[in-house]
Amino acid sequence: MDTHLEKLWNTLEKVDDHAVTVRAWGGKLAGVLSAGGRLLACGNGGSAAEAQHLTAELVGRFRADRRPYAAIPLHADGSSMTAIANDFGHDEVFARQVQAHGRPGDVLVCLSTSGGSANVLAAARAAQACGILAWGLTGPAPNPLAALCDETIAVPAEETATVQEVHLAMIHMLCDAVEEAL
Repeated sequence: MDTHLEKLWNTLEKVDDHAVTVRAWGGKLAGVLSAGGRLLACGNGGSAAEAQHLTAELVGRFRADRRPYAAIPLHADGSSMTAIANDFGHDEVFARQVQAHGRPGDVLVCLSTSGGSANVLAAARAAQACGILAWGLTGPAPNPLAALCDETIAVPAEETATVQEVHLAMIHMLCDAVEEAL
């Protein structure tokens, strides 16, 4: 247990300078959402859970009562996911939804601890093609997702659990920054 917390603490210290980036993202996202735009979020496994956590905080609330904002976790529509996977392959399950739900000026948050998930990479490419801003939360860089996204926060930790825990902290910081900017 102590080793786990030590790894987490050490990694949090290494990403402390990313707070400025997260705050900037929050300001940008607040502008997008308040203008009627939307946030799309994607990831696999634990990263999918974090994508859904982020969108729930924006549709519901984080700290303050405020109007709900459009935020869609792309893995949460099981019928679309299975239909797309069946007809186009698993690599396209997020990209097709980005094309369907995203509009120019929207934001896509891509979560991948490896930075190499094919379906998340395809979503980032689709975002670029649609004029959607793509932000990445990844594990150690360099990685393919970090190279594809407009901006990326790469967590320098080898263990998936540590990367995911730091991503969750960044998500909470992002939600706080959005509400503060609104």
